[in-house]
Amino acid sequence: MLEFQQLTGLDSAETTAGQICAAVARIFRVRETEVGLLELSGTMLNFVYPPELKTAGAIPLSSSAVAARTARTKEAELSNGFTQVKHFSIFELVKLGDRGLDAQVIQKLMSAPVVARDGKVIGVIQVSRKAPRLEAAGPDFTPEDLQKLQAVGCFVGTLLGNAKLAASAGAL
Repeated sequence: MLEFQQLTGLDSAETTAGQICAAVARIFRVRETEVGLLELSGTMLNFVYPPELKTAGAIPLSSSAVAARTARTKEAELSNGFTQVKHFSIFELVKLGDRGLDAQVIQKLMSAPVVARDGKVIGVIQVSRKAPRLEAAGPDFTPEDLQKLQAVGCFVGTLLGNAKLAASAGAL
C-alpha cells in the first residue's frame, strides 16, 4: 500500500481535483491527462478533471458510456482493449494540456465509482493509457490495479464529501 502514500496530505478541504488526479496518476504511473474525474449532478456526469473537459459536455447517466454504467451499477470496470468498446470518443478529440491533438487514443481504461461515506455514488474516476496503437500503450491494467482504483474511489468520495460539507458549513 505504499502507493497510497501519494494520497496523504490530500485530506484538506482546500484539496483540488487537479491535486487528487496528479496523485492518482503517480499511483498508476500514467500521465495526469490520463486520469479523469467526473461528478454526478442530478442525472448527468460532468468532468471535473481534466479541466479542458469541463466544457466539452456532460454524460447522461442513462447512456451506454462506461462512466455512466460505472455510476449506475456502482461496479468498477477494466478494459485492456478499450478501442473495441463502444464509447463516446468525442472527449478524446479535446486538446489536453500542451500536447496538442495527436494520435493518442484511449487504449486501456479502468473506471471506478467515487462513493461517499453514506454509500452513494457521487462521481466516477477513470485511469487510462493512451497511445496511437495498443502495443504502444504500456502494460495492461491488472485486477489488483482495479482494486486499488476502487479504494481510491472510496477515498476520493470521502474527501469530496468532506469538502462539500465544509463548504456548506461555511455558507451557513
